[in-house]
Amino acid sequence: MSFPKYPKYKDSGVEWLGNVPAHWNHGKVRYFAKLESGHTPSRNKPEYWENCTVPWFTLSDVWKIRSGLTKTVYETKEKVSELGLANSSARLLPAGTVILSRTASVGYSAILGKPMATTQDFANWICGERLCPEYLLSVFRAMKSEFSRMMMGSTHKTIYMPDIAELYCAIPPMHEQSKIISFLDYEAARIDSLVEEQQRLIELLKEKRQAVISHAVTKGLDPDVPMKNSGLEWLGKVPAHWNHGKIRYFAKLESGHTPSRNKPEYWENCTIPWFTLADVWKIRSGSTRFVYETKEKVSALGLANSSARLLPAGTVILSRTASVGYSAILGKPMATTQDFANWVCREELQPEYLLAVFRSMKSEFSRMMMGSTHKTIYMPDIAELYCAVPPITEQAEIVAFLDKETARIDALVEEGESAIKLLQERRSALISAAVTGKIDVRGWQPPTDSTASTEATQTEMV
Repeated sequence: MSFPKYPKYKDSGVEWLGNVPAHWNHGKVRYFAKLESGHTPSRNKPEYWENCTVPWFTLSDVWKIRSGLTKTVYETKEKVSELGLANSSARLLPAGTVILSRTASVGYSAILGKPMATTQDFANWICGERLCPEYLLSVFRAMKSEFSRMMMGSTHKTIYMPDIAELYCAIPPMHEQSKIISFLDYEAARIDSLVEEQQRLIELLKEKRQAVISHAVTKGLDPDVPMKNSGLEWLGKVPAHWNHGKIRYFAKLESGHTPSRNKPEYWENCTIPWFTLADVWKIRSGSTRFVYETKEKVSALGLANSSARLLPAGTVILSRTASVGYSAILGKPMATTQDFANWVCREELQPEYLLAVFRSMKSEFSRMMMGSTHKTIYMPDIAELYCAVPPITEQAEIVAFLDKETARIDALVEEGESAIKLLQERRSALISAAVTGKIDVRGWQPPTDSTASTEATQTEMV
């Protein structure tokens, strides 16, 4: 699908805007909307935090608008009192106010669906008669790179209010703003529908992957093999010629450890790779088999004076605290923290097969977790983990089968994720093109045949 350009343009003088339609206005956003900052009433005044009834949008609510799909917000996690509001720099903003997060989570925007206040982490615009809130929202969502350029701070990113006050945009006539809003609503909804389809497909593929692994390590590859009861609900019946029992009967179970932080000498000359929770992100996807590098290292002296030890390459590790149930194989000798249970496999158990077993046990790990917030599987429960163990040659066959099948599924998942990325890029590009006047949608009308329209978009994106 292609859109015409406007017949005549002029230079806006602003890099991110470039040339804009000749009949459009342009200038600082505050020329067209009243700029307000939010605030937090003093926490040292308990009376300001009693009888809190006024919705108060804070950084705790930013998750609602991160996706860029939510246009209007109606509810907040916290509320503030009228007394607190009266004694702070914040005020009750009217419905229709456009808010923009400017601290920590920077650049997320929405429209207030009812009167609310905000913290100082937001800049807020009350639109005048020449600016429609929905149009300004689209402008902000087109300014992602501009916000990135303006952010200050090495860790706690912020756009300061003096810079907020300099934000610049192009302003078409009100009837064109309405047309642009209708166009973007329609096109964004169409693209979002395609993204949802891809996301559902990816979830189905991931479920299929899990089922393939689970079936292979509990039922084997031969559909006609005689079966026997394992005595465990999650295992069910297993091939009659397979062994089964607690994993520690087939692999030596070790726990990691952290040398005392009160002994500085334990943390000098650190050269030994030390797998910690800071490394779990590497194995969350379930696609990484071997790990070779760690964020932190530990010293030989520290290791010698703790309950941890240097584990050999081939050890299978399982996260059991906070991020529970993620597994991998050590590609070289390493130590781990106490947040991991580690198995050094004996000759009757192949590490790659045990890894597949752990990756089939997602629901079992969920059942075993303890703790309301800090989830953990305790070592006595880890010691009771049970699995089916086929002959070593059959383990190798299962591993080879799973390598092929999971690689095929992973490739399809990657294709789906790439399609989502392209669709999202298309969405952003359309918003940017519309609010900077690079495309002329004044003559646009929604297609009468929505099915044909959707198919056309799918074809274009592919």
